[in-house]
Amino acid sequence: MSANKEVNPWIILDEQEVYQNAWIRLNHYKVINPSGKEGIYGKVHFKNKAVGVIPIDETLHTYLVGQYRFTIQQYSWEIPEGGCPENETALSAAKRELMEETGLQAEKWEYLGAAFLSNSVTDEASEFFVATGLSKYKSAPEETEQLAVKKVALQQAFEMVENGTITDALSVLALQKLQLLWMQGKWKA
Repeated sequence: MSANKEVNPWIILDEQEVYQNAWIRLNHYKVINPSGKEGIYGKVHFKNKAVGVIPIDETLHTYLVGQYRFTIQQYSWEIPEGGCPENETALSAAKRELMEETGLQAEKWEYLGAAFLSNSVTDEASEFFVATGLSKYKSAPEETEQLAVKKVALQQAFEMVENGTITDALSVLALQKLQLLWMQGKWKA
């Protein structure tokens, strides 16, 4: 007889908060793992949902944001993205992040999808959108952001994912999903 794969096989024996700040909480667990043995597990809880936007103009160009990422000690090209607090909708946060990082506002918003970004050690959830009908205003990045904004052909952004220039998980997910839907005729510019 096989186990029901959708039933949680983990048993939590003990949970301790190890660290917390305004963005994350780190918990340490003593558990009984799926094999029935005692073990440990660590989990990073994200207090914000991640949101991302692929802004596309009338000439099928998009806007990427470049910045040096402290966590990986590397420069990263990404779609405009940021955090969505619990009291804000993902769409509202996506609109805010697009304006803050690029100075763009959009007339039309399409929901593209959702994903967990690293579900082996975190519960970070994300939602991503396509924004069209763009108008340009002044950007207002946060004090922790030293951003460069680059306008590229949408096809070039797809190629940047393919050749490894774009490695940010949310950006890769969103751009590849859009490319797949476009190739299948399920998304039209």
